[in-house]
Amino acid sequence: MICLVTNVQAACDDPPAPDVNWSGCDKAGINLSGVDLRDAIMTRMNLAGADLSQARMNGVDLNFSNLKGANFTGASLKKTRLVGVDAQQSNFSQTRMNASRLSRANLKQANFEQAILDEAGFYEVKAEQASFKKARMTEVDLKRARLYAASFDDADASQADFSGADMEAATLKNTNLTKAKLDRVNLTDADFTDANLTKASLREAVIDGAVFDNANLSDANWTDYQRCRSGSVGECR
Repeated sequence: MICLVTNVQAACDDPPAPDVNWSGCDKAGINLSGVDLRDAIMTRMNLAGADLSQARMNGVDLNFSNLKGANFTGASLKKTRLVGVDAQQSNFSQTRMNASRLSRANLKQANFEQAILDEAGFYEVKAEQASFKKARMTEVDLKRARLYAASFDDADASQADFSGADMEAATLKNTNLTKAKLDRVNLTDADFTDANLTKASLREAVIDGAVFDNANLSDANWTDYQRCRSGSVGECR
């Protein structure tokens, strides 16, 4: 009987295509703008400085890859796996990343402006000074994330879960935080000017120096477990 051995190893010279296996390949600086890579295996790759703008990458596995400085502007990354990636200073602006998983990723100074991030998982990410301005991020999981000086201005973060995160000096101006969970969050010097915190929960949060000018705190659960009165603006009453 003749046994045929199937080669399932990565083929780094294969052209970009759906389902391609580039696991472990070095493609730093490559131009993949607009290509179709749906369901590709791209784990532990080097894509530092690569151009993936407008690429179709739904369902791609990028776990533990080097994405530092890569450009994903306008790409489709729905249900993509980016666990443990190094994506410092990468550009994810205007991407569609619904239900993607980025747990424990390094996203320091990354750009997610105007991205669609609904139900995405950012558990324990390092996202200091990252920008989520005008992003749509309803029901996002940001538990225990490091978000020092991150910006969420004008974002829709309704029902997002920030429990246990470090958000010192973060800006959340005009952010929709309706029903968001901010329990046990470090909000020292955070800026919530004009934010909507209706029915949000801030139980045991640290708010030293935080600014709530004109913020809507109707029915919010405050740091001391007090429920703010309906119509509370700027302070919990």
